[in-house]
Amino acid sequence: MGDLSKNFSRYEFACHCGCGFDQVDSVLVRALQTLRDRIARPIHVLSGCRCRDHNQAVGGSPKSQHLIGRAADIMAVRLKPRDLAAVALGIEEFARGGIGIYPWGVHLDVRPDGPSRRAHGED
Repeated sequence: MGDLSKNFSRYEFACHCGCGFDQVDSVLVRALQTLRDRIARPIHVLSGCRCRDHNQAVGGSPKSQHLIGRAADIMAVRLKPRDLAAVALGIEEFARGGIGIYPWGVHLDVRPDGPSRRAHGED
């Protein structure tokens, strides 16, 4: 199983550029594990931690929560992004943090001091 939680491992959150940045926030991991338990199916981390160079390369915000390990872009097999986001909204850390719905999946972050982010890239 995972080395961060029952179902999540650090390597899943590592920056995709290969720089080694993988310092994911424990609050994010706990909230994602809660989400995983509630939907009872695997969650795939599409993007977790990002170094500044990689964040810029993918067009991320200069203030992205990915830069400090507090965000993950995810998807779940056989679950529409809007349905995954609806379950995430019922988890306190995500409800006060950020939730973005996109065709490819859901952005979730656990920013501690808001304002919360709500983005809808999917109908």
